[in-house]
Amino acid sequence: MKNLLNISFIGLFLVLFISCNSDKSTKRSIQYMSETDMYTPVPYDTYTDNPYFKNGLSAQLPVEGTIARGTVVYDYPNSEEGYQMAKDSLKSPIIKNEKSLEKGKKNYDIYCAICHGKTGDGQGDLVKNEKFLGVPNYKDRDITQGSTYHVIMYGRNMMGSHASQLTDKERWEVVQYVDHLRADLLK
Repeated sequence: MKNLLNISFIGLFLVLFISCNSDKSTKRSIQYMSETDMYTPVPYDTYTDNPYFKNGLSAQLPVEGTIARGTVVYDYPNSEEGYQMAKDSLKSPIIKNEKSLEKGKKNYDIYCAICHGKTGDGQGDLVKNEKFLGVPNYKDRDITQGSTYHVIMYGRNMMGSHASQLTDKERWEVVQYVDHLRADLLK
């Protein structure tokens, strides 16, 4: 019995000694799956060469003609003609109410008031500090819901596009708030 215990102890010691070998981390002694299986994956960095795709890149481009989920198609071109078409025919698809005006005010204060002013008078902090000049007063401009939305989408003159900062619904809420400010200025 004592011999069996000693043999078991020596066997356990050998197993532990072999398993703690530091060289084990660099090379496996036994591999149960071949490298063509998923045991050893071949990583590809994004936009690096990859022979498995037609364009040779790791990241695939979206299928032509598809639209990302949650994206709204805006069919007015970024041109003077597109601006005029939007000005003449584009209307807000969301219902104007206190909740949408409140949300529009919140986003207007974040993205617009710095230049256009809290009341839409063109006297935001950047204008007052002479960082930008010539920001229009809403009451002096012939603007519509469509023209305001178009300018938010593409920008105009010195103003850049805000399409990446605001969702479609948020843009329309800002448009409604701009209409509200303009109506107050025209009183």
